[in-house]
Amino acid sequence: MNASNSKRNQRGAALVVGLLLLAVLTLLAVAGMNTASTELIMAGNEQFRESAFQAAEAGIEQQLPNLDTIPPGSTTSVDKNNVDVGHATQYSTKSKYRGEGSVPGTSTKFVGFYYDIESTGSGPRNATSVQTQGAYIINQNPDGG
Repeated sequence: MNASNSKRNQRGAALVVGLLLLAVLTLLAVAGMNTASTELIMAGNEQFRESAFQAAEAGIEQQLPNLDTIPPGSTTSVDKNNVDVGHATQYSTKSKYRGEGSVPGTSTKFVGFYYDIESTGSGPRNATSVQTQGAYIINQNPDGG
């Protein structure tokens, strides 16, 4: 008689335990999906940031050949759109003439014209990258000295 009373008292306990385990597994699955979604967004943001960096570098590369056209004491700006680095990215550059001086490690027959290039790349999700590059052009000193 004790065995049958014990079974009667436990009737439905397996169902309650099973439902509790199912609820815990559901919560774990939902938390895992949220984590995966967040990591996917983070990976996309990193990809867009890298594209903005590449666009800024492309802006510097595009500006280097044009440095000798910048008049002394001035700044030029160039805007470019839709750089082909895989996403809807763009860049803008500012080049500034910084002055002239002798070129380190050479005789005084050469003079260097110093410039700064600042390039800002931008892409989706407010991804931005600002890169600055210094450059100089070496010319023969007209004084010959």
